[in-house]
Amino acid sequence: MQWISQYGLFLAQAITVVVAIAAIVLIIARARQGEAAERQAKLKIRPWHERIKGYQRELSHAGLEEAEYAAKEKARAKKHKQEAKALKKSLKAKAKANKGGNADKDDAPASTRGRRVFVLDFVGDIKASGVESLAEQITALEGVLGEQDEVVLRLESGGGLVHAYGLAAAQLDRLRASGARLTITVDKVAASGGYMMACAADHVVAAPFAVIGSIGVVAQVPNVHRLLKKHDVDVEILTAGRYKRTLTMLGENSEEGREKFLSDLARTHELFKQHVGSRRPQLDVEAVSQGDIWYGSEAIDIGLIDEVGTSQALLARYLKEEVKIFEVSLEKPRRVMDRFGKGVTSSLDRVLDRVLERNAESRWHQQ
Repeated sequence: MQWISQYGLFLAQAITVVVAIAAIVLIIARARQGEAAERQAKLKIRPWHERIKGYQRELSHAGLEEAEYAAKEKARAKKHKQEAKALKKSLKAKAKANKGGNADKDDAPASTRGRRVFVLDFVGDIKASGVESLAEQITALEGVLGEQDEVVLRLESGGGLVHAYGLAAAQLDRLRASGARLTITVDKVAASGGYMMACAADHVVAAPFAVIGSIGVVAQVPNVHRLLKKHDVDVEILTAGRYKRTLTMLGENSEEGREKFLSDLARTHELFKQHVGSRRPQLDVEAVSQGDIWYGSEAIDIGLIDEVGTSQALLARYLKEEVKIFEVSLEKPRRVMDRFGKGVTSSLDRVLDRVLERNAESRWHQQ
């Protein structure tokens, strides 16, 4: 039996070496690709209007005879050629009128290229993790938006950390400050921090049963002091500054600390209300800032939103108006660690985020 134990020991050692080498390789690869991945992020621009028109064209041809289909395609190609010729003629006339053609060709035909709508997406978790990509997209758009152009943000978020969603809302305020028209559509939920973002828009559209509002602040701090005390475990918390630590998880919480914590929550809530009120002055903020939620069909009556409808319905309406619609996203290449599977740390983070999100949603989520 001794050879079995020796073999087991050898096998354990071999596995340990293989795992160690694999871990080192992955760490090195991740270190090398970390900054490179950020630099290689690509802006994807998809012409939504062309895709939908292509679908419509295919559907309109369904059931046609071959000769009739060919005739329709020929007519469509002819019309496209005529439109291109008319546009070229218009651009030449524009350039000629620019006194020697000193104007930039990309800037000159703004009136002839028609209205454009740029569609962004933001699906927020509790940490508003997509805010960095959102900020970069907004920075890129700021330099190209014309007077006729519009940004449509498809928003979905039940809220999360105050500072994270405060930053996300500040990014949207940049669009508003630049003079660009911003429309936010909510198909499912824009509550708490999500509504903090939504109210930055010039126009808010929500689906009939989209969850809107939850203008309030909540914090939860578990405390195991009595359990530790029961097992004779002492916890010392040392601070410099009277309110450096108000409520704790391990130590005994004082009434003074609890009152200070509630005071901080109330101050945050007041800032939230000021944020909403300054961006939607027609809204009775005090009446809607007790943490309540409303569905889209109700929210319009009290001024939380401006229109009841879905994002697809809004874009379809723009399509009928011959607006050019472009979906914009910032896509980053997956790193080596991501391709090998979920890391333990990231998995734990996602589980914790989901637990917190479930808890935040529990007061309005219908089973």
